[in-house]
Amino acid sequence: MIADEIRTVLKKRSETDDEWTYGVEQCWQKEIEILSRNMDETISFLENDCTADEFSWLSEVFDDVAEKTQSRLFVDALHRVARKFPEECKKYYIDRVLQYADGALLDAD
Repeated sequence: MIADEIRTVLKKRSETDDEWTYGVEQCWQKEIEILSRNMDETISFLENDCTADEFSWLSEVFDDVAEKTQSRLFVDALHRVARKFPEECKKYYIDRVLQYADGALLDAD
């Protein structure tokens, strides 16, 4: 299940402090792989099971997932979930990340 996979990678990511560590890049690549695999599962996880903390950590790769999948449904779901977590969005500037995700879509209006 996607939730278990994501939580395993996020645990490893949260234990890596240095943003420039090779391990961080590996975690990001795994997150992108998992989130890009099946948009229905990803959106369901984000909207129903994702915690505010998980959403914050995952925001590091939202634009990469949007670019890879070119999924407007994914980006729209990110905006819906962001409204559920206004404190985290403000604290971690997730609204800026969502702008990048919007911009990553080739057919963005």
